[in-house]
Amino acid sequence: MLGQDLVTRLEAEHTVIHTDRDTVDITSPSSVSSAVRGVDAIVNCAAWTAVDDAESRESDAFTLNAVAPQILARAAASIGVRLVQVSTDYVFDGVASSPYQEDELALPASAYGRTKAAGEWAVRASGADHLIVRTAWLYGAFGPNFPRTMARLAADRESIEVVNDQTGQPTWAADVADLIARLLEAEVPAGTYHATSSGQATWFDFAQAVMRASGREEGIIKPTTSAGFIRPAPRPTYSVLGHQALVDAGIAPIGNWRERWDIAAQSVLALPA
Repeated sequence: MLGQDLVTRLEAEHTVIHTDRDTVDITSPSSVSSAVRGVDAIVNCAAWTAVDDAESRESDAFTLNAVAPQILARAAASIGVRLVQVSTDYVFDGVASSPYQEDELALPASAYGRTKAAGEWAVRASGADHLIVRTAWLYGAFGPNFPRTMARLAADRESIEVVNDQTGQPTWAADVADLIARLLEAEVPAGTYHATSSGQATWFDFAQAVMRASGREEGIIKPTTSAGFIRPAPRPTYSVLGHQALVDAGIAPIGNWRERWDIAAQSVLALPA
């Protein structure tokens, strides 16, 4: 999802070499070394994102989420270019009541979070010039995501239960792609940045916004609690990320989630113009 939006954003002004698992094995140092020759920057959007599966396959998730970033970081350091490592809110424990700041201690509560936190640590320890860009609650025009799922369910059901006790920042992948491009183009200081929309919402709030955008009744969305949706991996109760590092670097954070959703909805839901 994010990778496709990032290629679209960067290709307008830069030469982009985009790869996938069929062309580059990012768990292989030799494959990575060959792929990065002659580049000016490396952006790693690849990850094991099956949060629940990671609970029973943590070693596999670790390979992609921690070992691969280490290999990419070492490759970046060896040729003197910047690495952008995309990370996640799951590196935090998800029990805060105010936005997590960029320099707060990572305390992951799930296997997925542990592997992503390990990837962050590996990048920092590599000595590579790097940007760690955390995002959360991502949706976009490519691949499955929450708004599309809600729209599909609404076409077949009279009511949909959605949790109202998990809070985060619905974030358009195109906005994250734009922010990564702006960070690279501005040559901001190395470090950790948060790429999420401003404001906050529950999944229930977001589902209602999806119904409005798709022309359906908001009333079919019924609030419920996380207790009714037990999964192998715990979900963060609070996933709101702060944006002070962006402000300090002179980079405008992504706008309010409601305003950005109003702009994104047509392309994400493939609505008629």
